[in-house]
Amino acid sequence: MRDETGISRAGYLRESYHYFHLRDTAGQELDFHFHEFDKIVLLLSGRVDYTVEGSTYALKPWSVLLVKHHTIHRALIDKSQPYERIIIYLDGKYFDRILPGVRLTDSFDQADKSGEHLLRPTAGQRQAIEGVLSAYEAAAEDQGFGAQALRESFILQLLIYIGRMTAASAEPGESQYDPKIRRVLSYINENLGKELKVEQLAEQAYLSKYHFMRLFKAQTGSSVHAYVRQKRLLHAARLIREGMTVNKAAAESGFSDYSAFHRAFRESFGISPSSLKK
Repeated sequence: MRDETGISRAGYLRESYHYFHLRDTAGQELDFHFHEFDKIVLLLSGRVDYTVEGSTYALKPWSVLLVKHHTIHRALIDKSQPYERIIIYLDGKYFDRILPGVRLTDSFDQADKSGEHLLRPTAGQRQAIEGVLSAYEAAAEDQGFGAQALRESFILQLLIYIGRMTAASAEPGESQYDPKIRRVLSYINENLGKELKVEQLAEQAYLSKYHFMRLFKAQTGSSVHAYVRQKRLLHAARLIREGMTVNKAAAESGFSDYSAFHRAFRESFGISPSSLKK
């Protein structure tokens, strides 16, 4: 569902994970959007640039992109080349629940916190990933005893390999973004409950108001107002799901007018805040 910010919620997940192996010449291009679930993108062939929260990554074969739930992102696809990729939707809470203490989805949290969402595996890491994905696809049509559990075990192995890659990664990522905008994005995320005026954010970037607005739009694909509004809504939704009252979640997310918050929430998520709480 798209709202007036130009950022939409895309896709649904009603199971613990969903695995896609897609081959085509164009791919599905969406404008900036977010999901309620975590997502792994693994490029096999083609050329695609992914922009995630203001950072742009040129994916290469077997690069692994981690997109945490509620993270705003977009893919720009070179349609002149065949585009093959594996995409996995994940219910992170499910995997954390079945293996408590292992923290299988910490890689997504780390990517979100550091702003570095791309992993480029070594030859050995790639071999391990290729092996587990091949095993998963070989078991995709298996209907025998424990078939579903077998397939899920391969997803668990993949998350373990990604976690080890994240822990072993010593090199900085290859995101292409202006550090001034990255500083502002971090500031926004850390101050969603406070007033966030354009002039104030421009000061964080050490830019004039109008230069900052142009640069922000070029880097993120969204206006400053639209970006802040959507991040506030996502933050409020998270607080409500965690048990906070709707009124308090609105206030904690920087909304002083409850009726405006209620209207914006319904436009963005398709349900009322109270329905989400239920």
